[in-house]
Amino acid sequence: MRICEIFRSIQGEGLQMGLPTVFVRAVGCNLRCSWCDTGYSFEGGTEMTLDEIVSQVGDCPRVCLTGGEPLIQPEMPELISRFLDAGKQLDIETNGSVDLSVVPDDPDILISMDIKCPSSGMNDRMLLSNVDRLGPRDQLKFVIADDGDLDYAVDFVKARRPNTNVIFGPVGGTDRMQRLVERVLVEGIDVRVLPQLHKIIWGSKTGV
Repeated sequence: MRICEIFRSIQGEGLQMGLPTVFVRAVGCNLRCSWCDTGYSFEGGTEMTLDEIVSQVGDCPRVCLTGGEPLIQPEMPELISRFLDAGKQLDIETNGSVDLSVVPDDPDILISMDIKCPSSGMNDRMLLSNVDRLGPRDQLKFVIADDGDLDYAVDFVKARRPNTNVIFGPVGGTDRMQRLVERVLVEGIDVRVLPQLHKIIWGSKTGV
Protein backbone atom coordinates (compact mmCIF):
# COMPACT_ATOMS: atom_id res chain seq x y z
CA MET A 1 0.00 0.00 0.00
CA ARG A 2 1.32 3.45 -0.88
CA ILE A 3 1.48 5.66 2.21
CA CYS A 4 2.07 9.40 2.30
CA GLU A 5 2.80 9.70 6.02
CA ILE A 6 2.23 8.11 9.42
CA PHE A 7 2.40 10.38 12.45
CA ARG A 8 1.15 10.65 16.02
CA SER A 9 -0.79 13.74 17.05
CA ILE A 10 -4.20 14.66 18.44
CA GLN A 11 -7.39 14.36 16.45
CA GLY A 12 -8.14 17.86 15.22
CA GLU A 13 -11.68 17.37 13.93
CA GLY A 14 -15.07 16.10 14.95
CA LEU A 15 -16.27 13.94 17.80
CA GLN A 16 -12.79 12.66 18.73
CA MET A 17 -11.21 16.13 18.82
CA GLY A 18 -8.27 16.37 21.18
CA LEU A 19 -7.66 12.64 21.62
CA PRO A 20 -4.18 11.18 20.94
CA THR A 21 -4.31 9.44 17.55
CA VAL A 22 -1.95 7.91 15.00
CA PHE A 23 -2.75 9.12 11.47
CA VAL A 24 -2.17 6.85 8.50
CA ARG A 25 -2.42 8.98 5.37
CA ALA A 26 -2.76 6.97 2.16
CA VAL A 27 -1.66 8.31 -1.21
CA GLY A 28 -4.23 9.22 -3.85
CA CYS A 29 -7.63 10.87 -4.18
CA ASN A 30 -10.39 10.63 -6.77
CA LEU A 31 -11.54 14.23 -6.15
CA ARG A 32 -9.90 17.63 -6.61
CA CYS A 33 -11.61 20.05 -4.24
CA SER A 34 -10.84 23.71 -4.93
CA TRP A 35 -9.76 24.39 -1.35
CA CYS A 36 -8.02 21.06 -0.57
CA ASP A 37 -5.25 21.36 2.03
CA THR A 38 -3.79 17.86 1.56
CA GLY A 39 -2.90 17.94 -2.13
CA TYR A 40 0.59 16.76 -1.23
CA SER A 41 -0.93 13.31 -0.64
CA PHE A 42 -2.16 12.90 -4.23
CA GLU A 43 1.03 11.23 -5.45
CA GLY A 44 4.43 10.02 -4.30
CA GLY A 45 4.70 8.42 -0.89
CA THR A 46 6.28 5.13 0.13
CA GLU A 47 5.21 1.58 -0.66
CA MET A 48 4.62 -0.23 2.63
CA THR A 49 3.39 -3.68 3.56
CA LEU A 50 0.45 -4.01 5.94
CA ASP A 51 2.83 -5.46 8.55
CA GLU A 52 5.02 -2.37 8.27
CA ILE A 53 2.04 -0.04 8.64
CA VAL A 54 0.67 -1.84 11.69
CA SER A 55 4.13 -1.95 13.27
CA GLN A 56 4.73 1.77 12.74
CA VAL A 57 1.38 2.66 14.31
CA GLY A 58 2.55 0.98 17.51
CA ASP A 59 0.52 0.88 20.72
CA CYS A 60 -1.67 3.98 20.35
CA PRO A 61 -5.29 2.82 20.79
CA ARG A 62 -6.72 5.17 18.12
CA VAL A 63 -5.93 5.19 14.41
CA CYS A 64 -7.25 7.62 11.80
CA LEU A 65 -7.20 6.33 8.22
CA THR A 66 -7.14 9.34 5.96
CA GLY A 67 -5.88 10.70 2.65
CA GLY A 68 -6.55 11.82 0.03
CA GLU A 69 -9.22 9.18 -0.07
CA PRO A 70 -8.17 6.03 1.83
CA LEU A 71 -11.01 3.83 0.56
CA ILE A 72 -9.70 3.82 -3.02
CA GLN A 73 -6.74 1.74 -1.81
CA PRO A 74 -7.43 -1.93 -2.74
CA GLU A 75 -5.77 -3.21 0.45
CA MET A 76 -7.70 -0.89 2.78
CA PRO A 77 -10.37 -3.45 3.82
CA GLU A 78 -7.61 -5.83 4.91
CA LEU A 79 -5.79 -3.07 6.79
CA ILE A 80 -9.03 -2.14 8.56
CA SER A 81 -9.44 -5.78 9.59
CA ARG A 82 -5.86 -5.91 10.87
CA PHE A 83 -6.36 -2.85 13.05
CA LEU A 84 -9.66 -4.14 14.44
CA ASP A 85 -8.03 -7.48 15.28
CA ALA A 86 -5.35 -5.50 17.14
CA GLY A 87 -8.04 -3.79 19.24
CA LYS A 88 -7.70 -0.34 17.68
CA GLN A 89 -10.45 2.26 17.52
CA LEU A 90 -10.65 3.48 13.93
CA ASP A 91 -11.67 6.83 12.51
CA ILE A 92 -12.07 6.44 8.73
CA GLU A 93 -12.11 9.78 6.91
CA THR A 94 -13.78 9.54 3.51
CA ASN A 95 -14.79 12.17 0.97
CA GLY A 96 -18.38 11.06 0.31
CA SER A 97 -17.86 9.77 -3.23
CA VAL A 98 -16.82 6.16 -2.49
CA ASP A 99 -19.24 3.34 -1.63
CA LEU A 100 -19.12 2.73 2.14
CA SER A 101 -20.21 -0.90 1.81
CA VAL A 102 -16.51 -1.88 1.99
CA VAL A 103 -16.42 -0.65 5.61
CA PRO A 104 -17.55 -3.26 8.16
CA ASP A 105 -20.26 -2.44 10.67
CA ASP A 106 -18.16 -2.52 13.82
CA PRO A 107 -18.54 -0.58 17.10
CA ASP A 108 -14.84 0.32 16.99
CA ILE A 109 -15.20 2.20 13.68
CA LEU A 110 -16.25 5.82 13.37
CA ILE A 111 -16.91 6.86 9.76
CA SER A 112 -16.19 10.53 9.18
CA MET A 113 -17.75 11.36 5.83
CA ASP A 114 -17.80 14.64 3.94
CA ILE A 115 -20.56 16.10 1.86
CA LYS A 116 -18.77 18.43 -0.52
CA CYS A 117 -20.49 21.81 -0.78
CA PRO A 118 -20.74 23.72 -4.10
CA SER A 119 -17.57 25.80 -3.63
CA SER A 120 -15.49 22.61 -3.66
CA GLY A 121 -16.32 22.00 -7.32
CA MET A 122 -16.97 18.35 -6.41
CA ASN A 123 -20.56 18.57 -5.21
CA ASP A 124 -21.90 16.50 -8.12
CA ARG A 125 -19.55 13.62 -7.26
CA MET A 126 -21.23 12.74 -3.96
CA LEU A 127 -22.70 9.26 -3.52
CA LEU A 128 -25.73 10.30 -1.49
CA SER A 129 -26.78 6.73 -0.69
CA ASN A 130 -23.80 6.71 1.69
CA VAL A 131 -25.68 9.02 4.05
CA ASP A 132 -28.09 6.22 4.93
CA ARG A 133 -25.16 3.99 5.93
CA LEU A 134 -24.11 6.37 8.69
CA GLY A 135 -25.29 5.78 12.23
CA PRO A 136 -25.22 7.43 15.67
CA ARG A 137 -21.52 6.75 16.20
CA ASP A 138 -20.48 8.29 12.86
CA GLN A 139 -20.23 11.89 11.64
CA LEU A 140 -21.21 13.81 8.52
CA LYS A 141 -19.08 16.88 7.82
CA PHE A 142 -19.72 19.98 5.72
CA VAL A 143 -16.72 22.20 4.96
CA ILE A 144 -18.13 25.65 4.30
CA ALA A 145 -16.44 28.44 2.34
CA ASP A 146 -19.24 30.97 1.75
CA ASP A 147 -22.94 31.71 2.19
CA GLY A 148 -23.82 29.53 -0.80
CA ASP A 149 -22.18 26.56 0.91
CA LEU A 150 -23.93 27.41 4.16
CA ASP A 151 -27.33 27.57 2.44
CA TYR A 152 -26.63 24.20 0.81
CA ALA A 153 -25.58 22.56 4.09
CA VAL A 154 -28.60 23.88 6.00
CA ASP A 155 -31.02 22.78 3.26
CA PHE A 156 -29.36 19.33 3.08
CA VAL A 157 -29.71 18.73 6.83
CA LYS A 158 -33.32 19.92 6.90
CA ALA A 159 -34.32 17.81 3.90
CA ARG A 160 -32.52 14.55 4.72
CA ARG A 161 -32.41 14.62 8.53
CA PRO A 162 -29.37 12.30 8.66
CA ASN A 163 -29.31 9.76 11.48
CA THR A 164 -25.81 10.70 12.52
CA ASN A 165 -23.76 13.50 14.05
CA VAL A 166 -23.55 16.52 11.75
CA ILE A 167 -20.63 18.93 11.82
CA PHE A 168 -20.28 22.31 10.11
CA GLY A 169 -16.74 23.64 9.82
CA PRO A 170 -15.18 26.52 7.91
CA VAL A 171 -12.70 26.16 5.04
CA GLY A 172 -9.31 26.82 6.59
CA GLY A 173 -10.42 25.34 9.89
CA THR A 174 -10.89 28.51 11.94
CA ASP A 175 -12.46 31.34 9.89
CA ARG A 176 -16.12 32.43 9.75
CA MET A 177 -16.99 30.49 12.91
CA GLN A 178 -19.30 33.22 14.20
CA ARG A 179 -21.26 33.27 10.93
CA LEU A 180 -21.77 29.51 11.04
CA VAL A 181 -22.86 29.56 14.69
CA GLU A 182 -25.31 32.40 14.14
CA ARG A 183 -26.93 30.63 11.18
CA VAL A 184 -27.22 27.30 13.00
CA LEU A 185 -28.94 28.99 15.94
CA VAL A 186 -31.35 30.88 13.67
CA GLU A 187 -32.24 27.74 11.72
CA GLY A 188 -32.70 25.62 14.86
CA ILE A 189 -30.84 22.65 13.39
CA ASP A 190 -29.07 20.11 15.60
CA VAL A 191 -25.51 20.31 14.29
CA ARG A 192 -22.12 20.96 15.83
CA VAL A 193 -20.06 23.93 14.65
CA LEU A 194 -16.40 23.05 15.16
CA PRO A 195 -13.00 24.41 14.16
CA GLN A 196 -10.00 22.30 13.20
CA LEU A 197 -8.03 22.16 16.45
CA HIS A 198 -4.72 21.32 14.76
CA LYS A 199 -5.00 24.50 12.67
CA ILE A 200 -5.41 26.55 15.86
CA ILE A 201 -2.34 24.91 17.40
CA TRP A 202 0.02 24.57 14.42
CA GLY A 203 -1.46 26.64 11.60
CA SER A 204 -0.94 25.17 8.13
CA LYS A 205 1.92 22.86 9.15
CA THR A 206 1.59 19.30 7.81
CA GLY A 207 2.27 16.03 9.60
CA VAL A 208 0.72 17.18 12.88
